[in-house]
Amino acid sequence: MRTFVAVEISNESVIDSIRDFQSKISLQAKPVQPQNLHFTLQFLGEISEEICEKIKQNLKTIEFQSFKINFKGVGAFPNMRSPRVVWVGVDEVGGKMLEKLAKEVENVLKPLGFFSDKPFKSHITIFRIKNKIGNISKDLENFGDFEFGTQIVSNFKLKQSVLTPKGPIYSDLEEIIAS
Repeated sequence: MRTFVAVEISNESVIDSIRDFQSKISLQAKPVQPQNLHFTLQFLGEISEEICEKIKQNLKTIEFQSFKINFKGVGAFPNMRSPRVVWVGVDEVGGKMLEKLAKEVENVLKPLGFFSDKPFKSHITIFRIKNKIGNISKDLENFGDFEFGTQIVSNFKLKQSVLTPKGPIYSDLEEIIAS
């Protein structure tokens, strides 16, 4: 099964704000469905049922306090001139807390052979771009500091991802709740 560890976006007003933004920006890109908006703390890839059980046990050892994040600004990976992904970012304090949580996830999963392939960057993917669409700086220039709302992070989840022609379908395998 294909898996990842994530913090879901659950605040309806944040989701509505992102959906509104997606509808106003005209890009040759596929918007991420509202129910799939999340921060990927760590992508794990294909795993067996046996490894999945070990991952669940290790994730349950993580203790963290709830914290607030402010959704702010938009950008693109790898850059605005040749984007593959358009994302919404977070404030500096919330971003640091998400980084800390991602590091804890990585630390408890290292003994099972899982390592992050790149440094964690606090972002939510809101558009995926398949074909070259050129520079989108002009399209996004007015949204660098745009505020999408706030959310309390009080849990994270081990999730399964099933890829379909219509997009991924995510399901929960385990939930870890803040202490």
